[in-house]
Amino acid sequence: MRTLQWDVYADIRQAWTLPGQVYTDVAVYEVARTHLFARTWQFVADTDCVAQPEQVHPCTLLAGCLDEPLLLSRDADHRLHCLANVCTHRGHLVCQQGGHTPTLRCPYHGRHFGLDGTFQHMPAFEGVVGFPTAQDNLPRVPMGRWGKWLFAALDPAFPFEDLIGPLQDCLGWLPLHEFTYDATRSRDYFVHANWALYVENYLDALHIPFVHPELTGALDYAQYRTELWPYATLQRGITSDDADTFDLPTASPDVGQHVAAYYVWLFPNTMFNFYPWGLSLNVVQPLGVDRTRVSFLRYVWDHAKSGSLVSADAAVEQVEREDEAVVEAVQQGVRSRFYTRGRYSPTHEQGTHYFHRLLAAFLNGATVAPGSRVAQDQV
Repeated sequence: MRTLQWDVYADIRQAWTLPGQVYTDVAVYEVARTHLFARTWQFVADTDCVAQPEQVHPCTLLAGCLDEPLLLSRDADHRLHCLANVCTHRGHLVCQQGGHTPTLRCPYHGRHFGLDGTFQHMPAFEGVVGFPTAQDNLPRVPMGRWGKWLFAALDPAFPFEDLIGPLQDCLGWLPLHEFTYDATRSRDYFVHANWALYVENYLDALHIPFVHPELTGALDYAQYRTELWPYATLQRGITSDDADTFDLPTASPDVGQHVAAYYVWLFPNTMFNFYPWGLSLNVVQPLGVDRTRVSFLRYVWDHAKSGSLVSADAAVEQVEREDEAVVEAVQQGVRSRFYTRGRYSPTHEQGTHYFHRLLAAFLNGATVAPGSRVAQDQV
């Protein structure tokens, strides 16, 4: 698989964006699958799926893109595991339905595994030389956990702690285990655009007053700031009064401010949007070079906060539809023979610039260590 050679200058005042080819070229998309998505942490499920001992939950890592079958399991000692859900004998899926079981048994030829993936038994294999070996165990997949949310990575380019540490420092005071998934308020959106366009729009503060007039009226745009973390960003939504805002503890770095929302992006394609009522967890899932599924997973914490969740739902729905229209129009534009690269607003597009630097580094086959600078060329 070839790598690419695009750079984004570290100084945002001098930098040019990535070219339109990033969003339209199938070859670039294939490079991203191998060099980016297979090497980064992807959301897979929450711990409610495997809350009890001897409970299992099959899932797919980044469905539609990586399509890697995984299995979450909790053994009798309450230890949590993330395993490859592919039998080491002939490749059949080991587990196809969630539930409770003391062991795992492949339905194809009856190979048994423990809930930690350890090989236990295989019928009709008497006399096989050098059997079993460690290769007969189900491979363990790197897993990370923050609160009740589980992430996995096939070949992680950086530790999970580097991704989640700043988020824990900022919002670890929230009672994360009290957040309850609400399937009735969760939904998928399908966008006819490249996944990266959706992400950079999320990170772009400059478009808010033009695309989201009602959101602009609810937030104090003059105080809207983007904070850059290693492999993540934070945008705070500040209001002019204390209506529908967080009750911040004294330990919070934002105590004294009227914070209505925390918008956290985790590289490359996950967003934690915290509101006083709870969380909208957004997972951006590439389905092709110009097709994207965005899953809005709603977790409710305080039903009474913010007055009515119905009005909150309507506001989120409206903003999402506005963003979809913009992103799909950009997808059409970047196909143009007249579009090459653009420039950044130094005051309102720091998040997009940061995303482009990280994305370019991974597409080029490198990674960016926390606190380091990407090697840059003048563009």
